[in-house]
Amino acid sequence: MRRICMIGLVILGWSGAAYAAGAPKAVAEKGVSFTLHSSRNGNWSDIGTWKEGRLPAAGDNVQIRAGDQVVYDVSSDAAIRTIHVAGTLRFSREKSTLLNVGLIKITPGESCSEDGFACHAAGMAAVPATAPAGAPAGAADGSTALPGLEIGTAESPIPAGVKATIRLVYFEGMDKETLPAIIACGGRWDVHGAPLSRTWLKLGADAKKGDRAVTLSEAVTGWNVGDKVIVTSSNDNYGYGDTFRPTAKKPIASNTEERTITAIEGMIVTLDRALAVPHRGAGDYRAEIANLSRNVVIESADPAGVRGHTLFHSSATGGISYAEFRHLGKENVLGKYAIHFHLVRDGMRGSGVIGASVWDSHNRWITIHATDYLLVRDCVGYQSVGHGFFLEDGTEQYNILDRNLAVQAFSGKRIKSQALPFDNNEGAGFWWANGRNTLTRNVSCENDRYGFKFELRGKSAGFDPMTPLRQPDGSIKNIDIRTLPFLRFEENEAHCDGLYAMNFGDESNKNPSVHGDREHPFIVRNLKIWESHYVLRPNLQYFLLDGLDAYNGVYGVYNPDYDAHVYRHIHMNNIVSEPINRGLDDTDEQRGTFTYEDVLVENCRTGRDPIIQMSVTSPRPGQAGHFRNLTIKNCRSNSNIVDLGGGPRNKTVQNGVTYYFHDYLKAGEVTRVESVRTPGASEGAEYASIKGFTGKDVRAAQVKGVEFPTLLNPVDDLPPATMITSAVLRGGKVLVTGVTQDNGEVAEVKVNGVAARVVGMRAGVTDWSVEIDRPGDGVITAAAKDGAGNVEKMGARVVR
Repeated sequence: MRRICMIGLVILGWSGAAYAAGAPKAVAEKGVSFTLHSSRNGNWSDIGTWKEGRLPAAGDNVQIRAGDQVVYDVSSDAAIRTIHVAGTLRFSREKSTLLNVGLIKITPGESCSEDGFACHAAGMAAVPATAPAGAPAGAADGSTALPGLEIGTAESPIPAGVKATIRLVYFEGMDKETLPAIIACGGRWDVHGAPLSRTWLKLGADAKKGDRAVTLSEAVTGWNVGDKVIVTSSNDNYGYGDTFRPTAKKPIASNTEERTITAIEGMIVTLDRALAVPHRGAGDYRAEIANLSRNVVIESADPAGVRGHTLFHSSATGGISYAEFRHLGKENVLGKYAIHFHLVRDGMRGSGVIGASVWDSHNRWITIHATDYLLVRDCVGYQSVGHGFFLEDGTEQYNILDRNLAVQAFSGKRIKSQALPFDNNEGAGFWWANGRNTLTRNVSCENDRYGFKFELRGKSAGFDPMTPLRQPDGSIKNIDIRTLPFLRFEENEAHCDGLYAMNFGDESNKNPSVHGDREHPFIVRNLKIWESHYVLRPNLQYFLLDGLDAYNGVYGVYNPDYDAHVYRHIHMNNIVSEPINRGLDDTDEQRGTFTYEDVLVENCRTGRDPIIQMSVTSPRPGQAGHFRNLTIKNCRSNSNIVDLGGGPRNKTVQNGVTYYFHDYLKAGEVTRVESVRTPGASEGAEYASIKGFTGKDVRAAQVKGVEFPTLLNPVDDLPPATMITSAVLRGGKVLVTGVTQDNGEVAEVKVNGVAARVVGMRAGVTDWSVEIDRPGDGVITAAAKDGAGNVEKMGARVVR
């Protein structure tokens, strides 16, 4: 992904307000006294490159001065204390390199502070508003350029067979909260390793205990002998919120296994040790194998000591692809994450993280904070303290998280001064608080509490859901972020997570909760969830679930709000307690009306509980549940198909709830079910128990004239959102590629008026490409229109 610089306005002031409560502590800036300065372009290993006439040595504070380009071409254990990149530091593509360093700060100016979080405001102000897209710092064309740390580029990554490693070293006297670190402040940081055709994929055949060879679902390129891989769990090991963290006193036994590749032949990968447990690789529910190794590595020198972190700060630019970030993150320290985009807003639109491996992090994998329009795709996160893929403060919009794998995000502590006070940091593979983002084709496994957690609360101390957000027309308005439906949540999968596979909304069950409206519901499509304790907890109003495949769980749809909920194309297989739970389970309250359509429940042995658990009461009269095209197959329950179920029951029946079964038990008939606890209900002669259908606490009758209701009428009035991911010069032409997201279907994308060619379209995410004439002013614009006729007003703009 080649970084391209934006013409579009970068707004920082309104994002800062949202972050004020969660800002890290202010620290006094300690200016760096440089002991070595570059004097010209040259290699790091060339004495002539350095003003002082000697090579960099351990403990030096080095400055790459503006206009100078230095190629790092050594492999050295000598640790440099600070490198200030005001020009360009470029890693060699011809030979393997190793750099040990305490701080790399990429920022313009003649000075910098020894601080791994704060940026020098005066230096940042010197960054030009517009710089040549993709042009290296110190470009030969004489144009003003950003200072840059370049460890490969998207077009010219560090090639296979060459390795580039940065080890972040703590020096005595440094601030342990902010250092060691790599931080881009008004500068460019590009880090790109050799691509892999797939960073992770499903197994292609069952792997038995004792096997050393495993079969992939497709052949891969870029994988090598010696690479570290994980094979994820496919076994019933879900628990009750305990931790998979191996250093805990009594961790949950993990069935995800780490191995090293010893041979690759076609789709067969041979491992260094036999597997200790079986892993499913056939059928509909399969484990994954993920490659953690890359030829570009950013790591902490002492994982057991003071760890490092990395940061793209406001006014920074650059991008990451196919790099490995390991042993990073400062546990319980705000803002010090393995990879962190901080207050960037749309200044890096179209950039992001592609194909990275982030593992053994003590604080997140990838954090997106007050930043929009990033692409995070094909990344592997393995073992993190706290949430893994994390959108921090609820202001983030139009980010795409596509086909990422999240394994073992461990429970952490609430971090002092964190942006959102209600977040308990309990370990979610994916955690976010603004619906206007896209999550597609992601998979979670063995995360401590949640696979996917979308969480918001009402106004409270330290949080106000009324948030200033940029609108599609460019204006900024205060919006209650609880009312912003998912831009896209589709084809995501969760298995073997600790407690909840997917949990959406306000878990406190307070009303009004997170809500859309009849025309703008929260829409979720085509989920796969297996080996899970709680399959899905939807604490939302106005909710549409279209497609759920749930296998081997305890609870199916659990604790739903049920206020204008629509469930379609639902398959539940072997759910052992409550496949379809009552409204707000512990309070036994159904707030509104819901519908289920095209439902297959099979192979469920629920014991005490019915297959469909009925709510007792509602705060509003006339609320109901409707079922149509319901199939119950090979299921057994002591309470039959429908009943009140076990657990706590509401002692007060404020308003009774009625369930209707359309074309069930007989075609053309409607069966009405009511609780015996509803005053005046189910008392007529027509009401009776039905063997094999009703439990002891409900009665049923055949009724006529009851229509299956239409609760939601979704409309698409949101325009698409486009990112330009690269713009490559080819003579007088420019090859432009990008990604467009939409809550419907993308109809067309035009770049400088030329229609782009769609190269991939899945779940509302469209990849496209086009070759255009190089514009005279260098300005490239891209915008899209969707199938509903919505036209994007705030398209992407770059200069090339």
